[in-house]
Amino acid sequence: MKFSIERAALLKAVSQAQSVVERRNTIPILANVSIDAEGDTVSFRATDLDIEVLDRAPAMVERAGGTTVSAVTLHEIVRKLPDGAQVTLAEDGASGRLTVSAGRSNFSLATLPKEDFPVMASSEYSANFKAKADVLRRLFDKSKFAISTEETRYYLNGVYMHVADGEDGKVLRCVATDGHRLARIDAALPEGAADMPGVIVPRKTVGELRKLLDEDDAEIAVSVSETKVRFATKDITLTSKVIDGTFPDYTRVIPTGNTRRLEVDASDFAKAVDRVATVSSERSRAVKLQLDEDRLILSVNAPDSGAAEEELAVAYGDDRLEIGFNAKYLLEIASQVDRENAVFLFNSAGDPTLMREGNDTSAVYVVMPMRV
Repeated sequence: MKFSIERAALLKAVSQAQSVVERRNTIPILANVSIDAEGDTVSFRATDLDIEVLDRAPAMVERAGGTTVSAVTLHEIVRKLPDGAQVTLAEDGASGRLTVSAGRSNFSLATLPKEDFPVMASSEYSANFKAKADVLRRLFDKSKFAISTEETRYYLNGVYMHVADGEDGKVLRCVATDGHRLARIDAALPEGAADMPGVIVPRKTVGELRKLLDEDDAEIAVSVSETKVRFATKDITLTSKVIDGTFPDYTRVIPTGNTRRLEVDASDFAKAVDRVATVSSERSRAVKLQLDEDRLILSVNAPDSGAAEEELAVAYGDDRLEIGFNAKYLLEIASQVDRENAVFLFNSAGDPTLMREGNDTSAVYVVMPMRV
């Protein structure tokens, strides 16, 4: 195998591959990226047995063939090469080593046979559809902050992607929750997605998927089965197992009877929460919201370190209310708002609070209060 490739194209392909690789693993070949050169394309494949990423890049292939080499080492080498460099990779069959050369730099790397590299079994996908990158990005970006990190509740360690009933018919919906807060984001149902089984996309996959969704107009081909999900662009294919579990009935925790309505500038609100939470040594310290006619007072009382209070002008016309929240959760939810105003709907100091962006119901957030 021997080919030449532009540094930028190689770096993009190898960086995607090395981020999938687990740093600590007991199977040496899983630390490697599989390289396959044929025609005028080179394929880079990496896996941790749960996720597999396949990246294709154009190259001048002199001699077809394949090998596997340490993903992290190759990435570090390419990252440190000068911009615009032409990189040549050649495998010496006799020594079993891969030579990486660019300009006056030469590296010789140990390899493992390509035949030993595990390839994720292909799956029969029951639903195949296309979606714009910006649509998928919004669905996952706005929901991923609520993914649970508690390993014992493994069925909450991802984003639940499924078809649901929206206000105007069927929608493609992503939901994430950790029991303290919940995010529910809707998008128009793409053609071909109606029969899609509901799947829980793991946290690591959501992070890797984000790298495919940078170009707004890019079309992403999505394939879903009961056990796997695949996202593909022209050059990159990301295949992942889904979490084998049942996502809880989240509709029961989304309040429908909250009538006390607070409208506030989302950016001002987030900055004020951040400021008053500064006196607290713990990020989880409760922030108290005191609501009165068109007035909101945010306060934190931390006996060890001090107290803080800030007043905001808001739109509120209901009964006086005092309610406490985890400052971190409030900040994360407020940062999801793209529009100017955030609307909070309260019931009482002990009930879940609903938040949305203005009158838009396609993105809904729920946060549990804290005792203050």
